[in-house]
Amino acid sequence: MTETYTGSTEMMIKVSDLEEQGLAVSDPHALEPAFSDPSWRLDALDLQISPDGVDVLVQGRVTATVPQTCGRCLEAFPARVEVRVDVRLLPRPVTGDSVKLGADDLDVDFYTNDELDLKRVVETETTLALPMKPLCREDCRGLCPACGGNRNLVPCACAERAPDPRLAALRDLATRLRH
Repeated sequence: MTETYTGSTEMMIKVSDLEEQGLAVSDPHALEPAFSDPSWRLDALDLQISPDGVDVLVQGRVTATVPQTCGRCLEAFPARVEVRVDVRLLPRPVTGDSVKLGADDLDVDFYTNDELDLKRVVETETTLALPMKPLCREDCRGLCPACGGNRNLVPCACAERAPDPRLAALRDLATRLRH
């Protein structure tokens, strides 16, 4: 039977105390505040923390709401982030601060002093799941390049700008490639 965590506001897990069946964490309030940025909100989580020798596996799901700025219209909006977590944590080597990781090690992280900081894992995984170019909505029309108005809010009557003459060679190449 898996032990369930319901305890304190600090979420440091002593790795040597983890039982073989692991630890389940499903109460988002157990990690409050879950993020270093108070505007981020942890909505739900369902994590299983399991020992694997000296390694620790953290698997499950995290759902959060994170304020973002649209990459097209520059308006702020709350983004819902749903993350599938599958991380292997290793004891940090005592050989120094730098550790060489390979391409296959992207799902590897470290814990130190026999303590796993679950808040740090949740924040890291949520941050990694954020889009590189957030959009307030898929059909966002962005800003008018002439007047700078938000085309989602007001119709823009600006004339279409002439194409940059420095890009004429690329336009000609595109036309030739289509034929």
